[in-house]
Amino acid sequence: MVELPNCPKCNSGYTYHDGNLFVCPECGYEWTLDVETEMDDKKVVKDANGNILNDGDSVTVIKDLKVKGTSLVVKIGTKVKSIRLVDGDHDIDCKIEGFGAMKLKSEFVKKI
Repeated sequence: MVELPNCPKCNSGYTYHDGNLFVCPECGYEWTLDVETEMDDKKVVKDANGNILNDGDSVTVIKDLKVKGTSLVVKIGTKVKSIRLVDGDHDIDCKIEGFGAMKLKSEFVKKI
């Protein structure tokens, strides 16, 4: 008997083969064997212009951003060096001169 892979989304063992796809009856996910390797890849983070961001890139803030809990504002045009990509809503972890460690959303920066 052929051993079928578990579902990559919900890890269910009740998968079945349908044509050239594998199907999970529990969550309804359909995939090919090629997709299993794609799911291991890192999430792609893009800036406001659609450029792909990587760890260590330098970016510029494109909008005035209020710093939560303070009266400080990160001004438009502020340059941020050596960003680090993280998972979550705020997907950039960085240090901004004069503000310290901060998390930013990629939609409010552009790559230099």
